Amino acid sequence: MSPGVAIQQVAQGLSVLAGAWAIKSFLDATEDQKPMAGGFRCATCNGSRRVPCLCTRWSDNDVGCGTCSGTGMMRCSSCGGSGTGRPIPVQIRASSIPGGGGNQRT
Repeated sequence: MSPGVAIQQVAQGLSVLAGAWAIKSFLDATEDQKPMAGGFRCATCNGSRRVPCLCTRWSDNDVGCGTCSGTGMMRCSSCGGSGTGRPIPVQIRASSIPGGGGNQRT
């Protein structure tokens, strides 16, 4: 094989890798903007459903407690482990105030 052919094959291989990298980075960027099936990604865990456990944050490089079962990752408390943001249920009760309300000035 001549040096010219070898250089050409290496250049073609590098261009294929560069193209694949560009496509993957584009897909990753657009995936971050899409809502997930059950809603939008959780802002705390970014849809991964897991966050670093407290035992890894407040210790001297120890990993393992009952909460994380020795994995160092625990269920996200913001989304409940679903990976999606969820609305907070709120009930607003309206009641009639005797005497016409409190916004009247006399």
